[in-house]
Amino acid sequence: MDFAKNQQNRWYENKEKIFVAIDCIIFGFDNGILKLLVFKREIEPLRGSWSLIGSFVRSDENSDQATNRILKDITGLEQIFTEELKTYSDIHRDPGARCICIAQYALIRIDQDNKDLVEKHGAFWFPLNELPNLILDHNTMVADALERLRNKAKFFPLGFELLPNNFTLPQIQLLYEEIFQKKFDARNFRKKILSLDLLKNTEKKDKSSSKKGAFLYQFDPEKYEQLKSNGFDAPILKNSTQ
Repeated sequence: MDFAKNQQNRWYENKEKIFVAIDCIIFGFDNGILKLLVFKREIEPLRGSWSLIGSFVRSDENSDQATNRILKDITGLEQIFTEELKTYSDIHRDPGARCICIAQYALIRIDQDNKDLVEKHGAFWFPLNELPNLILDHNTMVADALERLRNKAKFFPLGFELLPNNFTLPQIQLLYEEIFQKKFDARNFRKKILSLDLLKNTEKKDKSSSKKGAFLYQFDPEKYEQLKSNGFDAPILKNSTQ
């Protein structure tokens, strides 16, 4: 058994070694602003430069496991929405070694606990329009992830992954305006969102911005799964722009 195992381990010993990395484009929504999580790279080459959050895939994990590990280490969160974005394999993309990157984008709810943990790891939340220049091809990854987010948000309620459990209709509208970098007609937008029948009115109000207040809603995931199983494909943003 040991001999067979040793022989197996030597089958590829003369083959070229290529690294596989995971880089995470992590979006968050904080105080009405869509933000991206980045940090100062901790290893050479390009140590100290602004980078996406990432790591090499370990020998005992697959790409999804590596993604979950990276996100848990940096944000303290589990069961985060993630989706594989694209594989970046340009030969000269990394001056350190031949390295293929599997990019994943993630949507998380920012709260004080993960803010503290993020800062502990030396990471920072930047508004998208204030993002520093990133290393390697990370700027391209961010642009590709934002395009994917916009395309998905037109048909799927991904925005609710970025909102707190209780939110107002103005908060939803502000989030989508941040994602698409455009203004929406408030009446049409809210009418469309409510017509999807994906929200539950808590009958409670947020009075932080006015005496009258705004009703707090919750996303209904069971209703969404039910609608999906029945072929739900209604464009969320159709006829809501101004």
